[in-house]
Amino acid sequence: MKTSKKSIIYRELEGNVAFWAVVGVLGAVIAVGLGAAYYMEHHGHYVTGMSNQIVWGMPHIFAIFLIVAASGALNVASVGTVFNKTLYKPMGRFSALMAATLLIGGLSILVLDLGRPDRLIIAMTSYNFKSIFAWNIILYNGFLALIIVYLWFMMERKMNAYYPYAGFAAFIWRLVLTTGTGSIFGFLVSRAAYDTAILAPLFISLSLSLGTAFFLMTLMAVSKISNRELGDAVVRRLSRLLGVFVALTFYFVVVYHLSNAYLAKETAFETFILFTGNPYPMLLWFGFGIVGTLLPLLLIYLPKFDRTPEFSALASFLVMLGAFCLLYVIIIGGQAFPLEIFPGKEVLESSFGDANKIHPYTPTIWEILLGFAGIAIALIAAFLASWVLPFFPETLADTAVDPHLK
Repeated sequence: MKTSKKSIIYRELEGNVAFWAVVGVLGAVIAVGLGAAYYMEHHGHYVTGMSNQIVWGMPHIFAIFLIVAASGALNVASVGTVFNKTLYKPMGRFSALMAATLLIGGLSILVLDLGRPDRLIIAMTSYNFKSIFAWNIILYNGFLALIIVYLWFMMERKMNAYYPYAGFAAFIWRLVLTTGTGSIFGFLVSRAAYDTAILAPLFISLSLSLGTAFFLMTLMAVSKISNRELGDAVVRRLSRLLGVFVALTFYFVVVYHLSNAYLAKETAFETFILFTGNPYPMLLWFGFGIVGTLLPLLLIYLPKFDRTPEFSALASFLVMLGAFCLLYVIIIGGQAFPLEIFPGKEVLESSFGDANKIHPYTPTIWEILLGFAGIAIALIAAFLASWVLPFFPETLADTAVDPHLK
């Protein structure tokens, strides 16, 4: 006798005390972040740790962290729609919502860090198609538009027959988007840390792991706050998926550094980033390698841990920390190493006094506060949207999402 599958019912989140407490905290973080943005705009970027050599600082790390996570947060919806996996389909709406809000949070940081946010209008109306930045503006806007259509098709019964097509289009677009984000660095031929095509697939794999971790942590938090059941098997399946992506990211990082080490012209940079250029070796070996890769894999796959949801949440958090450390090494470490202006030549002097010097960078509290405000914007947008519209299922119990689940 076949077990009939109950239809998933979606309800808006209840505005209970816990819900509004979280919204209040996130609102306070945003207010402080806006104050930091105003302080930097009013006094100038000299109050940050950025300089003529380190032009991308902590705000940019947070921004790329969220933009990459936005692409990966769509994993769950993509697996349910494109690969037709039953267990993931009930979480598709919230997955797509998280993808949109994370992207908005990341772009908010970039806009607030411009000093003149109105200059964004110029970037959106005057395109230089030889610039990867211009292409990324198109990719970000296109991604948001596709997410809106995807959600509409999922939530409107009359359009349900077409939502797999929208899901497939969003799946392809997110891969292109993350390729574009990685290519921002891969196309910079003058930087020893960049100038390699492998950064594109590395960023794609990083988005898969970071986005899944972000989604899993948020899913567990919302379920707890709203008192909605979340099945252990659902959490375990998402954790196993996360483990695969974490291993894939580690693989691409290893290949990236091995291929660089093989090239004689990159030997100095690899020595710097792997061994001598503190704090970058510590962040890479310990922050990414141990905290962000080894420990999460142990928490996900060891039998004594894998059936406890709290360990899945911890593994997700560690993956996010590791991803942040990796981005710090790539972005800041890549700029800290001396710029090669004349390949094959040794520059003895520079009008900036920076010839053959390692460029220091120490982030200030203003940059960090702005970064956390971006995360808060992404989360508060997801919370409030779920309070207004039915993005979240009434229950994600194992038997509800898939009665045949074992």
